[in-house]
Amino acid sequence: MALMDKDTQDQVRDLLAPINSPVTLHVFTQEYECGYCKETRQIAEEVAALSDNVAVAVHDFVEDHELADSLAVDKIPAIAVLGKDDRDYGVRFYGIPSGYEFTSLLEAILAMGAGSFELNDQTLAFLENLEQPLHLQVFVTPTCPYCPGAVVLAHKLAMASDMVQADMVEVTEFPHLGQKYDVMGVPRTVINEDTYIEGAVPEPMLLEKLKAAVLAS
Repeated sequence: MALMDKDTQDQVRDLLAPINSPVTLHVFTQEYECGYCKETRQIAEEVAALSDNVAVAVHDFVEDHELADSLAVDKIPAIAVLGKDDRDYGVRFYGIPSGYEFTSLLEAILAMGAGSFELNDQTLAFLENLEQPLHLQVFVTPTCPYCPGAVVLAHKLAMASDMVQADMVEVTEFPHLGQKYDVMGVPRTVINEDTYIEGAVPEPMLLEKLKAAVLAS
């Protein structure tokens, strides 16, 4: 049974129409599919079916561990969104991108496939001079209406710089990470393990936190 009804399919098809460069959704699951692995795979497959420029590749997390390691995928369900010629921009989804986070998935595909992401000049200048990796983990839940804003901004940073990886992490599927990073509310963005920011903050505020994370490392 399809997860998207016809109206939703039509809306997604129209949204993805501007894509002019190939995007591949690399979905990591396993033979005995984990909680929400099946649904995550199905979401990716249904979205890919709505655009000629979007493809899906399903991988077994155990059997294809070398590929998982090369993409730094360390938990499932996972979707790594890669661009033309499988270029890795560091865009990841851990957990099912459902509810409000379905929007985040579509925005990532659209931005990567159409080159439509935009960032402030100050942010771009910071990223251009970045000399050390930044890892952003944005903790979310599917019912949080503010979370996609934080996820989309983090993914834009990853697309703009090879030094940035940005993960959406659905916290209820990975409670050990929620406990590790003291996630008491969402969205909560963790930068390089020890710098935090709460809420879907404006880009300039996130930039200041990124600078603080660089100074702290």
